[in-house]
Amino acid sequence: MTKIPTPHITAKEGQFAKTVLMPGDPLRAKFIAENYLENPELVNEVRGMLAYTGTYKGKPVSVMGSGMGMPSMGIYSYELFNFYDVDNIIRVGSAGAISLKLDLGDIVMGVGACNDSGYAGIYGRPAGTFAPVASFELMQKATASAEKMGIKLVAGNVLSTDVFYTDDDLANAKAWQRMGILAVEMEAAALYTNAAIAGKNGLCICTISDTLFTGKAMSAEERQTSFTQMMELALGIL
Repeated sequence: MTKIPTPHITAKEGQFAKTVLMPGDPLRAKFIAENYLENPELVNEVRGMLAYTGTYKGKPVSVMGSGMGMPSMGIYSYELFNFYDVDNIIRVGSAGAISLKLDLGDIVMGVGACNDSGYAGIYGRPAGTFAPVASFELMQKATASAEKMGIKLVAGNVLSTDVFYTDDDLANAKAWQRMGILAVEMEAAALYTNAAIAGKNGLCICTISDTLFTGKAMSAEERQTSFTQMMELALGIL
């Protein structure tokens, strides 16, 4: 018996391409579809989580919002990998800079995703025993895409966290900074974990939208529409 449609995705079999770009914000997914894809078709809008499939320079690609946090990314990436036969999911999102070498608009590729989550526990891996990492194949393609386009791409460890607000934001960030963590976001570790268990490919590329130690930040509108270099880099991976 087919497992699609799911409770969260109403797309029919074959309506997702093998590669899916996943911004957190569904409105950013709409922006990508309308500005980059040829003949985009809306294939999901359950709970407002918009998904489109079209082509980019003749190659099939889908784009879908993931929502915020590892539980939401976990649901959508699991269903795409396991029920819709998607092979590659590329997160294109925003992140907060922890490294002092990063500034607003810089693009970070998460080679690994440290985390404070118990997400891997759903697969029987206690906290601290599984290191979620990106697909080497997608990292190679992203690096080649960035070089071809003349885009500076900073690669390294990111932090995926379950919480947005804490009582000791800067103290916690400084501890991660000493470990060489570049930036903090909320989805990569779940994506990488689901990709690993499904034998598929996951990659997180983020644009720095705020900096933890200087207080600089982009507006919500800028986050939605100004990440063009990151979007074009991800599309160049196809």
